[in-house]
Amino acid sequence: MAQPFHGAALYTSPAKTARDAGMNQHAPIKGTRSDIRIGHSACPHDCPSTCALDVELLGPDRIGRVHGAKENSYTAGVICAKVARYAERVHHPDRLLKPLVRAGAKGDGSWKDSSWEAALDLVAEKFIAAEARYGSETVWPYYYAGTMGQVQRDSINRLRNAKKYSGYFDSICTNLAWTGYVMGTGALRGSDPREMAKSDCVVIWGTNAVVTQVNVMTHAVRARKERGAKIVVIDVYDNATMKQADMGLVLKPGTDGALACAAMHVLFRDGHADWPYLEKYTDDPKGLERHLRTRTPEWASAITGLPVAEIEAFARLIGETKRVYFRLGYGFARQRNGSVNMHAAVSVPTVLGAWQYEGGGALNSNSGISGFKFDKSLLQGDRLRDPRIRFLDQSRIGPILMGHEDALYGGPPVTAMLIQNTNPANVAPEQRLVKQGFLRDDLFACVHEQFMTDTAKLADVVLPATMFVEHDDLYKGGGNQHVTLGPKLIDPPPGPKTNLYVIEELAKRLGVAHMPGFGMTEREHIDVMLASRDLGDFDTLNDSKWLDVQPDFETAHFTSGFGHPDGKFRFKPEWNGGIAPNKPPKSMGLFGPVGQLPEFPDHVDLIETVDEAHPFRLATSPARSFLNSSFTETPSSRQREGRPELLIHPDDAEHLGLAGGDRVEIGNARGEVVLHAKLFDGVRRGVVIAEGIWPNSAHERGEGINVLTGSDAPAPYGGAAFHDSRVWVRTAG
Repeated sequence: MAQPFHGAALYTSPAKTARDAGMNQHAPIKGTRSDIRIGHSACPHDCPSTCALDVELLGPDRIGRVHGAKENSYTAGVICAKVARYAERVHHPDRLLKPLVRAGAKGDGSWKDSSWEAALDLVAEKFIAAEARYGSETVWPYYYAGTMGQVQRDSINRLRNAKKYSGYFDSICTNLAWTGYVMGTGALRGSDPREMAKSDCVVIWGTNAVVTQVNVMTHAVRARKERGAKIVVIDVYDNATMKQADMGLVLKPGTDGALACAAMHVLFRDGHADWPYLEKYTDDPKGLERHLRTRTPEWASAITGLPVAEIEAFARLIGETKRVYFRLGYGFARQRNGSVNMHAAVSVPTVLGAWQYEGGGALNSNSGISGFKFDKSLLQGDRLRDPRIRFLDQSRIGPILMGHEDALYGGPPVTAMLIQNTNPANVAPEQRLVKQGFLRDDLFACVHEQFMTDTAKLADVVLPATMFVEHDDLYKGGGNQHVTLGPKLIDPPPGPKTNLYVIEELAKRLGVAHMPGFGMTEREHIDVMLASRDLGDFDTLNDSKWLDVQPDFETAHFTSGFGHPDGKFRFKPEWNGGIAPNKPPKSMGLFGPVGQLPEFPDHVDLIETVDEAHPFRLATSPARSFLNSSFTETPSSRQREGRPELLIHPDDAEHLGLAGGDRVEIGNARGEVVLHAKLFDGVRRGVVIAEGIWPNSAHERGEGINVLTGSDAPAPYGGAAFHDSRVWVRTAG
């Protein structure tokens, strides 16, 4: 059972109870038929919520409806509609069920069936041949967060390290946000997210929580119902979350730092800055106050597009409220100045002294809490890694595959790949480069997937993969504080195999199966990880379903000091080499124009600013029924989303001679795509929004929205600036 909000000790395992694979199944939940059994798991997808799930089990190989676990104090019985309909994915008629080997030209859709033995033999043969020609670094295993399960996601790194294949700098999702947050706090943690229910004002900044992490709304709305709390939403358009807000601030993309600075200016000006707190817990509050004297609401209005009155009202609301909880998302950090914006935003609750109060403070991610720090050295083969092997940047897969020298770090071309849990031909920036790279005749690619994705279509070998209810794994939720077991609940259909199976079988064929970490089952790996945090083992976690590892109040709220060595929050971040959760290896150096990053919180124009040729700023925001490229294959999600559209302000549309529903071409130097115009007055003029990462084939020219996004690595530690593209818009020819 979950522990109380504060003072929660790490879980002490009860006596070990023997259980077999099917024992994480319990009595029916209310509202289901009495003959339906319930299995317990966690949502595996790339979402901070990592919801605890109750899964209807209709038979040994079939699931029904999926429910949020009511007993879990964060999930609280609520999950998104797309996961509730997960049976659509598991039992989809288009699911991959057989290994396939390319039979024609790359990308032409010609395949022949293969046995697993023959397909894996071919992959190993191609890897060995590539290594013989160019050395081991020519092979690049590539993965990400299609599953967040520790075993199925991260085992690929054990093969990488054992074989001395090219390293992997996983920059694409969190780097910009985590860097900015930790530059201030010194640690990747924050106020217990359940405390939102105890807040008097919840600021949801840069995340469309209704769409991307619905549990945030569960706790924020509870605060409004029970305490009369106000909900403030800050975003680049009037989205589903903002429609539930008491105060909504629609600003231009990449200008969040300016809003944060103006709000802090007002807090100092009007006497709402908590000076005793600042003197005790921060590095240079007087310097910050001096710096902000020129960062007025009028200054910020010209940058953000927000009226001065709205900036003043926001600052007044938070200034007059003690318990203010800042739930800081990832979206607003996906700009080339994203780390600066995040640092500025997390500085606001610090000026307020909001960290002192239950229901106050801030959170971007709990991924750094001690209860999540499993020993994964055996799982990932960390001790097998050769420090001389180069790293390659995940976000720059396009330039890497096209042989750009600055992306290869002096090593050989990438000529062989194993891809698990991700769909780079659709989701990675600079899509044209990515696709051109996959179409190279000298590149061999094996894709292990559940569906024939855009990346799988370009592969040489496609292997069918299991889904989360069909294998064992372990999950931790960055947006909450639970370690949750995801045991195998049903048998997969004939054909699909787990990620771990593929890694183990390739290890045998590549001559490294004798090395540490190989030959272990999922359960054995899970036992090792849980034991490293004194959290019991697979069987005890199977019994309890999840563990609450939330740090105590003093740790979560930094009341014993922030994470920097002197215990101070840094208003003056050390951009040139300061601590961050995912710094690039020293061999890669720093990225981007580090010298232009500001001394104090500020707005800095490192973004793609508009010009005469590109008068619009584009944000590629999430769609409610998709999750990155997942769920784009399910009928209900496709029906709900309709078609790829471009949200554009009516006045901008009129100026361009566009009407609602018109085909529009949107482009920049990287390429162009066609969408349908949707007139929408919930966005600033000069800003356009494309919701959802639709399959490339859903666009009439077969190219998706990431044709337009750039793969250059932002300062200081890289990432992907998905919401930072300048574009032109015109009637499609």
